[in-house]
Amino acid sequence: AAAALLTDYILTVSVSVSSGVAQITSAYPKLYDYRVEIGIAFVLFVMLIGSCVPKEQVVLRSINIKEVLPGTEGPMLLADAIFFNPNSSRMRLKSIDIEVLVNDKKAARVNQKLSSLIKAKSEFIVPLEVQLNLKDGLLDTILSLFGGKSYNVLFVGSMKVTVNGFPIKVPVNYKEQIKL
Repeated sequence: AAAALLTDYILTVSVSVSSGVAQITSAYPKLYDYRVEIGIAFVLFVMLIGSCVPKEQVVLRSINIKEVLPGTEGPMLLADAIFFNPNSSRMRLKSIDIEVLVNDKKAARVNQKLSSLIKAKSEFIVPLEVQLNLKDGLLDTILSLFGGKSYNVLFVGSMKVTVNGFPIKVPVNYKEQIKL
């Protein structure tokens, strides 16, 4: 089965590249004599891009809340997000954009620019500055936390990382149930 998949991939790339090169050389006839070199360059480019993508998704393991501070736009929650990079290549974290939903209601947003090195096959900690949203029911949610209920907290969004200089968007989708 693996040989069939590999053969299919090779044929797909070769047909796509040869079609693309034919389109380019028909638009720019002076490049016709260099069509083989252009085709090889495209195949190498596709291989390079394919080798840069992480094989496994970065995993959000937990979030540790440190403190809540007053802010100009509302309270700011400081926390540490603990992620795990299961890949054999290191990455650089550029930004993180996550919405926090409590029982399907938007409660907060994280939107930070960063420049952190992520080592291969290791845990890493991202300090979060979470802008709490008091307008859309977070205050009601916080007040109801004292009732001894169970809450579904969903962290959904993405992180932007670079792998070997190429930007990649890594999805974040972490659900935690909190019982008080």
